[in-house]
Amino acid sequence: MSTVEPFARPVYVTAPLLPDLTELKAMLEAIWENRQLTNNGKMARLLERELAAFLRVQHLSLFSNGTTALQLACRVLRLHGEVITTPFTFAATSHALYWNGLKPVFCDIEEETFTMDPQKIEDLISPETTAIMPVHVFGNPCRTEEIEGIAQKHGLKVIYDAAHAFGVEVGGKPIGAFGDISAFSFHATKIYHTIEGGALAFNNPYLKERADALRNFGIKSEESVTEPGINGKLNEIQAAIGLLLLKSVPIEIERRKEITYLYRNLLQGVPGISFGKDLEGVTHNYPYFVIQINGEEFGITRDQLHEKLKEYNIFTRKYFYPLCSHFPCYRNLPSADKHNLPVAERIAEQVLSLPLYGSMENEDVEKICDIIKSLRDM
Repeated sequence: MSTVEPFARPVYVTAPLLPDLTELKAMLEAIWENRQLTNNGKMARLLERELAAFLRVQHLSLFSNGTTALQLACRVLRLHGEVITTPFTFAATSHALYWNGLKPVFCDIEEETFTMDPQKIEDLISPETTAIMPVHVFGNPCRTEEIEGIAQKHGLKVIYDAAHAFGVEVGGKPIGAFGDISAFSFHATKIYHTIEGGALAFNNPYLKERADALRNFGIKSEESVTEPGINGKLNEIQAAIGLLLLKSVPIEIERRKEITYLYRNLLQGVPGISFGKDLEGVTHNYPYFVIQINGEEFGITRDQLHEKLKEYNIFTRKYFYPLCSHFPCYRNLPSADKHNLPVAERIAEQVLSLPLYGSMENEDVEKICDIIKSLRDM
């Protein structure tokens, strides 16, 4: 049993970045004076411009949340039939396909990055395949060059789920510049957020024009409704929060990098614990610190460690577990068979996200690591 005392207050896996209240009050007063709360108002339009500049993408559309953005991305590209995606992701990825009447086809993942394995994609392509939807997992970019080469060869669209990849760059190229569309989430748990929100990034101005209409019921002008859309607009208050937080993102990422390196240093060499490293040529954003637990070497399983840490007021997350391919709505699909997804199946049983956010103190990280090490072979 560990001799380290539990935390006096709960330490959760993340904590939201918050704007200065005085600055927020000034923004709210401006909204009150303008008296426009939604419908692509001044704040939302300004945030679109500033986010496009920050992410260095040509065109960007804001949405009420990341799931709606991902659903609309499928509609914007007029997808049908089957879409190859990953089982190792948040539920919204596969659900966005389902809500568009698309059939998810699950592809296994790579050991190093947890992202879609390009070498497994072509065997999954059928006459019904219209797109590939990979995920930049934990901010690790997919092998975009290989994936897009396969897509071009077979005439497929590519939508990247970039919910974890805000601010990431590959070889100096911004993550939102890859594929036909990249989808971002601005949920409060993310590095950058608008409480709830999301965005799509495009290289093609026509795709932005269509997305802007679809998020507003399909309305293109006062007297023109071109197709069935939804209400997916971001309101002015959330846009204001997004404007205030954008300037804090570089500082937040830098602090998360420091904490990540501290975790790595403290847990390096602990038997049964492994974790990823920075990838060559990648500018990382450090959204999560995820370890893998080999129960035989560590002495207890991932699930046992997850539960034991709760006794110390440390709340980790088994992220991503279960796999999307295990959900009742997908588990009968041929591609969901566990024998087709050996790497994803094993990793999902081992991963554990530890607390990581910019306002963490180094002493808290040190204490968490001391507790983890003390629980070995308990």
